Amino acid sequence: MAARKNELSFDDILTNLKNKIYHPVYLLHGEESYFIDVISDYIEQNVLNDLEKEFNQTIVYGKDINIPTLISYAKRFPMMANYQVIIVKEAQDLDKIEELGPYFEQPLDSTILVLCWKYEKVDRRKTIFKTVEKTGVLYESARLYDDKIPGWIADYLRKRNYSITPKAALLLTEFLGSDLSKIVNEVSKLVINVPAGKEITEDYVERNIGISKDFNIFELQKALGKKDVLKSNQIILHFAANPRENPLVKVIPLLYGFFSKILLYHYLPDKSRNAAAASLSVNPYFVQDYQVAAGNYPVSKLVTIISILREFDLKSKGVDSNGTSFTDGELMKELIFRILH
Repeated sequence: MAARKNELSFDDILTNLKNKIYHPVYLLHGEESYFIDVISDYIEQNVLNDLEKEFNQTIVYGKDINIPTLISYAKRFPMMANYQVIIVKEAQDLDKIEELGPYFEQPLDSTILVLCWKYEKVDRRKTIFKTVEKTGVLYESARLYDDKIPGWIADYLRKRNYSITPKAALLLTEFLGSDLSKIVNEVSKLVINVPAGKEITEDYVERNIGISKDFNIFELQKALGKKDVLKSNQIILHFAANPRENPLVKVIPLLYGFFSKILLYHYLPDKSRNAAAASLSVNPYFVQDYQVAAGNYPVSKLVTIISILREFDLKSKGVDSNGTSFTDGELMKELIFRILH
């Protein structure tokens, strides 16, 4: 457990809850709703038994309750139970939240008040939130950067006695995006028929989720890095034939990130596998791809490519098109040609 309550991590909070270590106030805030939901769902489902919930568990939405009523609920004593639980969903919709300040200063120990403040961070500098840090738990549920999602998937599976190859984790990230709730839902379905302890490979992901292991953005990056003209064009033709799955507005930012990291690799003082992985924020498994690409693309060419990607980003949005309309497929083919030549 961290020295200060406000420093508790997601895992710390769940561990405490499982050990029946409760706090009178939980203010769960931030841009990533998944962690907020997991914590509040655990409290809702596990603190009280079914009989106790009937008299001692209240779930409301921020827009449907005012602060005086919420305080009156919080000051009630539990009936035939050690605790009462009050969960305020969408707490960001509460009006006059500052009026909760006096209650936060002296919360009732037998009440567990959970405020789910989603999609934004609270201003921790405000006195009311500093008070929560002292008397309860102030937890920020931060959104993960895209490059952290594959690692998070691997860690999520590891805790459930599964493993996944780095490429399979990348495929899931490409297909599912950064919505952790969606990822968990799909991964849970994915492992239903997988024996515990088994490694999930890209072949298994392809068969069960419908992602092509050969025609995806990461295979395109690898082919471009190797300057494999044939493979690069095969993938782009596949993208052009499936524009809804592979829109140019999705492809360009990923390629921009890829070539930016190749440029960064050129300037790394320490190009050892682990040091490069840390500097590039990639799995060590993929460092060799950047090493190969750096050998094929000098700094001057990379600067040109980044400029080309910016140009095509504008074209994909209809800017600087001189009145001419191009399909995503046409733009992709031209983009890849100019990168490779």
